[in-house]
Amino acid sequence: MSTAVGRSAGESWRALRTPLLVTGVIVLAAIVVLIATTARTSGPFSPDSTEPEGARALATLLGNHGVKVTGTDVLDDAVQPASGKTLLIGPEGQLDRFDWQRIADAGWSHVVLIRPGTRALEVLAPGVEDNGQILASDSRQPNCDLPAAVKAGTVTVGGSTYSAPDGAQACYGDGINNTVIRMESGGRIVDVVGTTRSFTNEQLAEDGNAALALNLIGTDRELTWYLPQWESSGFGDDNEDGPPLVPPDIRYIGWALAFAVLVVALWRGRRLGPVVAERLPVIVHAAETTEGRARLYRRSRARDRAAAALRESALGKLHKAHGIPRRADPSAVVATVAARTGRDPAMLYELLYGLPPLSDAALMSLSHELDALTQEVRHP
Repeated sequence: MSTAVGRSAGESWRALRTPLLVTGVIVLAAIVVLIATTARTSGPFSPDSTEPEGARALATLLGNHGVKVTGTDVLDDAVQPASGKTLLIGPEGQLDRFDWQRIADAGWSHVVLIRPGTRALEVLAPGVEDNGQILASDSRQPNCDLPAAVKAGTVTVGGSTYSAPDGAQACYGDGINNTVIRMESGGRIVDVVGTTRSFTNEQLAEDGNAALALNLIGTDRELTWYLPQWESSGFGDDNEDGPPLVPPDIRYIGWALAFAVLVVALWRGRRLGPVVAERLPVIVHAAETTEGRARLYRRSRARDRAAAALRESALGKLHKAHGIPRRADPSAVVATVAARTGRDPAMLYELLYGLPPLSDAALMSLSHELDALTQEVRHP
């Protein structure tokens, strides 16, 4: 008759249902947080955001003046044929050259680049260069003849600055470092704006910021407000091998699962507690253990280990009898034992620290001599 020792299906389910429930809740919460943090309403300079750094006020202002504002964070919405429309591209995100070229080929009549990077400038605004200088936030005069800037007058600007090529209109700067540049490229009007502060909910009502936004951005009846993301959907010279093998959303879910597994492991993992004394099922006497070890030594012909064990035991008894430190030098041990027993120091050194025996008979002789030495020390 046999007895089952494994868990039944019901027992396994009862043991696993709580960890599985906790894992599911953590994964769901992580996915919700990821979706919430990547939503357009939570991003900076989003047309749906009511935060101080958002641009809901600007989107409302444009809408009140007859401009239809469409917010998106999908690249496909920015590469559709769009003649006679304005495309505003927000800051942040990361697109490769292939993506920027797709945007350039879409046929937008007006493109507004907010704090653009090098790739965007090379494709959409050739000749404009990022100076790497940060202009402190301040109220500045336009110092240019751009109609939108002239109508706005003094504007609160600050942020990245750019140098303008010949033929471009550079405003709100010192002649070299400018925060607003307008130029024509590829049959379209391109505005490069190095600051977002002028158009945010917090600053839009200051100075002539609202007038500049209306006259600079609201030039067409339809405006697509595109906020690039950190993953490029295209592939070209920066990604010659094609799109990534693992989609970004799958990576997010993978990180969420890894975090959930870590939490469950920390929660359910065994922790070492204090040592608990347990009764042995069988009592093994010391003599039997010694005999068993001796048989193993004999079977493997390990005379060196057997001799070392015998000498270690004898030295332990000698140290205890004479009060010799355990780490004492062999010469000191031999001198002390010779003075106590009257034996020849050279013979004692050979007995206690000599070479291992070469035969079983020599090993037995060594054992008897060590036993006799320890008896002399105990009973002088």
